[in-house]
Order: sequence, then structure tokens, then C-alpha cells
Amino acid sequence: MPTTSTLPAWLNRIVDLYNSHSCNQFILTGNTHDLFPGGKEEFVTLTELIAQSIVPRYNVILTYDIGNGLRVERGSDVFGKWNERPEATSKNSRTAIELITLFLRYTANLANIGQTRIKVAVILKDAHLFAGASTSETNALAFLVREWSREPLLTRHDVVSFILAENANDLHPLLRQNSQAAPINVPLPVPAEIDQLLQRSVEPFPLALSELKDQLPHAGRQFAGSTLNSILNLLKLKQHQREAIHQADLARIKAQLIERECPDLIEILPPKMNLDQVQGQEALKKHLRQNIGLWRDQKLDLIPMGYLICGPVGTGKTFLVRCLAGEANVPVVVLKNFRDKWYGSTESNLEKIFRTIKAMGECYVFIDEADQSLGRRDSSGSEPAVSGRIYSMLAQEMSNKENRGRIVWILATSRPDLVEVDLKRPGRIDLKIPLFPTTTPEEGFSLLQTIAQNHGLSLPESDFTKLRATIPDLMTPGEVESLVTDLRRETLLNNEPLAAALQRRFTDYIPPIAHETILAQVQLAVQECSKPEYIPARFRVPISSNV
Repeated sequence: MPTTSTLPAWLNRIVDLYNSHSCNQFILTGNTHDLFPGGKEEFVTLTELIAQSIVPRYNVILTYDIGNGLRVERGSDVFGKWNERPEATSKNSRTAIELITLFLRYTANLANIGQTRIKVAVILKDAHLFAGASTSETNALAFLVREWSREPLLTRHDVVSFILAENANDLHPLLRQNSQAAPINVPLPVPAEIDQLLQRSVEPFPLALSELKDQLPHAGRQFAGSTLNSILNLLKLKQHQREAIHQADLARIKAQLIERECPDLIEILPPKMNLDQVQGQEALKKHLRQNIGLWRDQKLDLIPMGYLICGPVGTGKTFLVRCLAGEANVPVVVLKNFRDKWYGSTESNLEKIFRTIKAMGECYVFIDEADQSLGRRDSSGSEPAVSGRIYSMLAQEMSNKENRGRIVWILATSRPDLVEVDLKRPGRIDLKIPLFPTTTPEEGFSLLQTIAQNHGLSLPESDFTKLRATIPDLMTPGEVESLVTDLRRETLLNNEPLAAALQRRFTDYIPPIAHETILAQVQLAVQECSKPEYIPARFRVPISSNV
């Protein structure tokens, strides 16, 4: 194998482990389907990179996948002397693995009796497709592959194997839990590698990159979290359409590329709003802006690991997250449908999500309805095993200190009492933020004004006197948004001012959520709150006195 001076860290680890004779089997997971910088100003697949950079002097390189069967990528003359027609018996996975095992033992025995030493590398592509869930067939297959790293005859000889799978959780337990195999995470490209791709692409795609030439030394950071393959395909499309990529479009394009790589798993909300658009909550906004200032000053040890936003339904928890992201000028990654009914799929989805957000750089990770999404620590419920594993994976990732200052977790729920206590502890959630409904007519009118203005409607200050006595108590932004949207139609059809329509509606107004429910959720938010100054004076006394 080559020296480690010119290789990325994950390739260096493979070389060191193999050259030291401490390991001859490697399980490569993560960004296994991407392109990688190769020699001669080109980008190559992972299989090609292994052949070029890890085993360039090996006599025989065999690859196997369930689509193409067994293929001899190098050394067909050597392998052909032993088996003239490998393709005749290589389509069946079990047969192919048995054939490879026999060849490895054959070459090792040749070396043992003093004949020619034949160096052999085996690459199993998308191994989870034929060595995944435990069955009688895959058990035997996985056992043979595992033995390549354990059988003394093979470990003493020049044999190395690479097992490729996007997610470790998809592999058979015999393989992923093999202590003799080295797990290697293939990361998404770092900004320097993306810059390298863009620099090499200026000549073949001049129109696509015509507006980014001056930004190329730093454009890689803008695409962080994307694969080289997706960026290259984007350049091909833009060049074909004779369109240039503009700096202003990079955030949107990056979101599209990442969402395409993680379909239905995440959504990226580009920053558009800021905390100025949050009504009231001055003490909270001050604290959040201080944290953002520390973030910008790279005082990362002072950045909270996570926030818990709680409060009654409709109080604008998601809206606050959007405004916070815009204030910090970082994207929000929303976890969507990562749960799956198939065994192991949920864990694999989380692996992919974690891999993506780590590559993105600074971002918020938002989990709405956290009481339902985060799983349970105990073993009760309809899907105890899956729920427990989800909880464990998320808890471990949320407390990973390496993420501090890069990834901030935000949980939102109207039932914080149903979120596991361990997930809410300091070191995972460092700030608990309560949101409340309006507590005075003045607050209610201000909320009506703001949302009316967002809909292009006018509600002058002079209208407050007319409405003061009828403005409902405990209104939420979600409630007012729905109300104003409905009244927009009435004001248009009846040609009347908004205040008149509101006054008529408030006369016999029925709140969409009973005040008893709202107050119960307010009490839960108060109990979770990190700082008393976030709590309105009305709610600093027992809730029962507010009913």
C-alpha cells in the first residue's frame, strides 16, 4: 500500500491498519456512492479510488455486486488460470462468495508452499443488498466474509477486503460487529474538495460557473453537505441550459441538492426572517442574539448544545425557529419522515441524516412534535425495540461535544412533560424557551396588527378602542393567522374595514382550543422554563388563579 502523506484521513487509517498487519478487512460506510479526487485531474468512484490509491500494486482485484456478479477488475490472466469462466457461477451471491473464498485460500496456499505470492483485494459493493438482514442464507454468506478477516491462512497472506454499504445498520450483524474488521466512515466532501471540483470544472463548464469565478476559492463552503456527484450533475445541467449559477442562488441550490440526496428524510429551510419579526419576548430575543454573537465570534464553548421550545399549540414555535435561523444566517434542517416500518431502516435513515448535518457546517437541527418523534428510553409500547434505538442514537448525537458550535439541536413540543428527562438535561438541551398566548388586550391587538399587515390588511391604532372590550383572551399566532385569513375573504366580499369584521366575529367568538387546554400547556411550559424573565407576570402565579 502507498504512504499516507497524500491521502485523506479515512484513507490514511486504512493504509496504517493494513501496513501494520493489524487488520485486513474494512467496512466502508457513509458517502460510498460519490466521486472522489483521483489522479490526473479526474474524479473517480470509490471502487476506482481503492484500486488506484490503496491497492495499486495488487495482482488481482475482484469486485462483487448483485447486479453484475463477480468481476475481475485486475489480474484476469491470473484468475483465469484458476477459473476459466467465473461468470458462469458468480450471479448467485452465496456461490460468488464461496468462489472468492476458495480463490483466496488457493493463493494463500501457493504462498505457503513457496510459490508465487499473489496479492488479492476483494471489494463487495452495496453489500447490504446481499448480506443484510439475518436469514439462513445470509448467515452462511456473512460468516464466510467474516472469516476472510479471521482465518489465519488468509490473515498471514496478502489478502485485503473492502465491504461497502451506505449505512452500517443495514449490514448483517456478523459483519458490522466483527471486532477484526475496521469500520471506516467515508465522509461527505469537505469544502476544500468541493473547491477542487469547482476549479477543475471552470474549463468544461464555463457558462455554468461564469458568475462564480471570483468566489471559487470560497464557494466550497456554500455547497457543504452536498456530494461531488450532485454538484457535477448540476454543472452539467446548467451548462446544457446555458445558465449561470449566481451567488444569491447558492443557499437554495444547496438545499435542493441535499434534499435530493436524502429524499423524504429532511427539509432545509433557508434563512429568510429574523428576530425582529417575533412580537414581544424582548428578554428572550436579547439572550438569543447574545448566543448568536458568541457563535459569530467563534466562542464555541459558550454556545448552547440545544434549545427546547415549548408552549401551547399555535404559539409560533416553528416561526421562532425560522426567525432564529435568519438572525444567525444559517440553515434549519428539519427532520421529517425518518421512521420506517422495515427492520433497521429507521436507524439507517438516522445514520444518513447525522452524516449530512455534520458535513453542512453550522446549522440548526429542528425536531417538531419532539414528544412523538424522539422515541422512548424504556421498553414499553407497540414498537419498543425501534423506539429505544431511536432514543439511544439521538441522545448520543445530541450530547456529542464535537458538535458544539456547529450543530444546535432545537426541540419543539406542546407537551414537554412527554419528552424523556435525559434528553432535556444540560449538555443536550441547555436552554428551555417557553412561548405563551396573549395575556392582555394590548398584546392581542398588537398580534392582530402584525398578522393583518402580513396579509396586506390595515388595522390602525385608532381601532384598538373599538375592539378592546371584545378582543379574546389567550390568543395564539396560529389562531390569529387562521382568523385573519378567513376575514380577508369577508372584507373583500363585503367591502368593509377589518376592524368591523373583527368586532362582529368577536361578539360570539368561540376559541379553536379550549382555554383549559391552553392553560394546562402554559403550566407545562412554565415548569420547563430556564429563566424566570421569559415568563409573563400573569403566569408567574399558580395557573389555577388565571382560570
